[in-house]
Amino acid sequence: MNKFIIAPNPQVVNKYLEKWDSLDNYVMQEKSLMKLFQKTYPCNNDIDDVLIKVCALNDFYSTNIFSPFSVAIHIVSIDIDNRMSNNDLRLVNDIAKVNIKGIQKNFYSFATKYCSHHYPKIFPIYDSYVEKMLLYFKNADHFMVFSKIDLKIYENYVEILKVFQKYYCLTEFNLK
Repeated sequence: MNKFIIAPNPQVVNKYLEKWDSLDNYVMQEKSLMKLFQKTYPCNNDIDDVLIKVCALNDFYSTNIFSPFSVAIHIVSIDIDNRMSNNDLRLVNDIAKVNIKGIQKNFYSFATKYCSHHYPKIFPIYDSYVEKMLLYFKNADHFMVFSKIDLKIYENYVEILKVFQKYYCLTEFNLK
């Protein structure tokens, strides 16, 4: 194992959670997004509500959604509320695939964040940093057999996270 990357364990996770909680800008940003997604606009059937959530998430996370309106229309059109409340993990890949001016885009990382801000303990966030760490520890400790492409199929990604969590004795923490 690389001497600069410490194997995950509860003490390390608690250390980084304390560090995260000390960063006022991130804490307030997350608090604002949770209020927006869970209290102010919890539903996803009104284009105005969805558009403001897409724009806020895109801005705070720099998700590079270059056509927020197209993404908002897509989210409203696939009627996600029932599927999200029923923990349908396939929903993430459905949200991610957006047609913009005839071109199919895959906003996977954004879709994970969108669902996560509605149900953070059910829908963990994917980003390139998580991907790098999962691949690193897969190679270092062989906690599970999977490929990089498996991380882009959300049901597989969640399963990989759960195996990682169990392997490193992190089950006291939720997926958020």
